[in-house]
Amino acid sequence: MLIDYLIQVWIFIENTFNSQHNGNFMEQSLQITFRDIPRSEALEAVIREKAEKLDQFYEKIMACRIIVERPHGHHHKGQLYHVRIDLTVPRGELVIKRDPKDNHAHEDPYVAVRDAFKAARRKLQDYARKQRGKVKTHEMPPHGSVSKIVPMQDFGRILSSDGREIYFHRNSVVDGDFDLLEEGDQVWYAEESGIEGPQASTVHIVGKHHLVD
Repeated sequence: MLIDYLIQVWIFIENTFNSQHNGNFMEQSLQITFRDIPRSEALEAVIREKAEKLDQFYEKIMACRIIVERPHGHHHKGQLYHVRIDLTVPRGELVIKRDPKDNHAHEDPYVAVRDAFKAARRKLQDYARKQRGKVKTHEMPPHGSVSKIVPMQDFGRILSSDGREIYFHRNSVVDGDFDLLEEGDQVWYAEESGIEGPQASTVHIVGKHHLVD
């Protein structure tokens, strides 16, 4: 009963999250602030357009806050625009600060915004790659059961999980455990092509070693 309830709650949360992303989620979670400069509708439109495209690089952005400022509010010639983008993502916050003191191109706010979003896209791509790497698990090696042991000839055979017979030699059994093997034992193994068909280059008895070297 409790499990059914928890499943229902999880489905509700997942559907809510997906509906937000399929709709105007970025629109709702986007905040644009102009600091020490007048608000520009044209610049704001450009920022919105670029922000809405960020989920092409990482689709789980939860919030996006952008600050465009000209420090100290000075309006003399040569004042640079600074752009900061804060992206809330699962398990973290990505901060992009475009504050290049010697880049006179950033006297144009549109250029400063453009460069900030370029940096944001790169940061999102890096973050997405790292997340994929974290969730990627080691592929489990092939497994099966010992179907035949021939001690006098130092070999045996494994019945693979897909129904094939895999030959292995005494020397392939890790830690010299060949003499401990019995028919029906579960094993992991690394497969390679042999002269007479598939064979195991290494064999591990399940319960003693779980991964093939």
